[in-house]
Amino acid sequence: MSGVWLHIVGMGEAGLDSLMPATRAVVEAAEVIVASDRLHDRTPGLTGERLRWPSPFDALISTIKAQEGRRVVVLATGDPLWFSVGARIGRGIDPAQICYHPQLSAFQLSAARLGWSLADTELLTAHGRPPEQILPFVGPGARLLLLTKDRTTPKAVAAMLCARGYGGSRMTVLAHLGGDAEARFDGLAQDWSAEVPDFHTLAIDCVAGPEAQVLSRVAGLADDLFVHDGKMTKREVRAVTLARLMPRRGGMLWDIGSGAGSVGIEWMRAARDARAIGIEPLADRRDMAARNALALGVPRLQLVAGRAPEALVDLPRPDAVFIGGGLSEAAARASLAALAPHGWLVANAVTLESEALLLSLHARLGGDLTRIRVERVRPVGPYHGWQPFMPVTQWAIQAR
Repeated sequence: MSGVWLHIVGMGEAGLDSLMPATRAVVEAAEVIVASDRLHDRTPGLTGERLRWPSPFDALISTIKAQEGRRVVVLATGDPLWFSVGARIGRGIDPAQICYHPQLSAFQLSAARLGWSLADTELLTAHGRPPEQILPFVGPGARLLLLTKDRTTPKAVAAMLCARGYGGSRMTVLAHLGGDAEARFDGLAQDWSAEVPDFHTLAIDCVAGPEAQVLSRVAGLADDLFVHDGKMTKREVRAVTLARLMPRRGGMLWDIGSGAGSVGIEWMRAARDARAIGIEPLADRRDMAARNALALGVPRLQLVAGRAPEALVDLPRPDAVFIGGGLSEAAARASLAALAPHGWLVANAVTLESEALLLSLHARLGGDLTRIRVERVRPVGPYHGWQPFMPVTQWAIQAR
């Protein structure tokens, strides 16, 4: 492994004793050891210089790079490439200079204790992230394994489950897996009261009650799930729009004129690690979007005050752009110019003026034009009839 100077080592609860002999030799020969206080405490007797995680944590890459030329070991828990620091380091340092030494992960150990198939389980993390982001994965019969922030996470998760009709869900905390202090705590979300250690994994076997909120990650959530002022992309049009935008794992969406945030929120729910930035000039609508994002499990929705194209400057490059409000030729051209290759720009219009602009853009730039008409049944006195919504003209074009 010529050129390797950095070793990232996954470690179990038994510390050095959890390592294979060859990996232990690498750790013992290290000139520099970078680790958390917990892992430093579990590795006594090493002679290398010890460095702790930097503060702020974003300085980690520069801290490690400063040691190039020495034998450097970074200690992590479990598998360093599974919701751990290894992937982050690999994005900042040439992977050809790194050797990874995986350990059994907390997910694998938890599944073994519970007898769960990992292939049939959602593997999630709330470590350093809001716990609400597990909500898109909660559903009848779903099984979740969750890396937690600390001892407060199970109570927070139990409260979220109860609020959505999943109080009968079985919860299990598995603490200090593989170590002498290994412990297990079982209970139901509706009466969870266990005091647990900070270092643990949370297993959730979801049980839906009679009033459970059952939501799909496929686009088209009911309109009444969103706090809005009436000016929102309706569910049927939203479903067609998201299909055109093509959510992808880790993809970035610009939601221009985001209003209540419905399109950006559904984009993030539809694909793992998807990101969205809502551009909205009105503060009350940004507030609605933030509330909706938290309630529907995508608390990392980013909201920017302003109008396109001015507000688009310096934003991360998008994989898709939706223009639902504030449509202008300048906004459309700036969005199309910013799009990553193969990304989609989708713009919806309901007024004659905005429709005329889309017709002009289509004539000059190409793409697809679609007219969407939606009718819903509504009471008409003692009877029922079809109530049409305003038709929507949709322009979609792919970046090349």
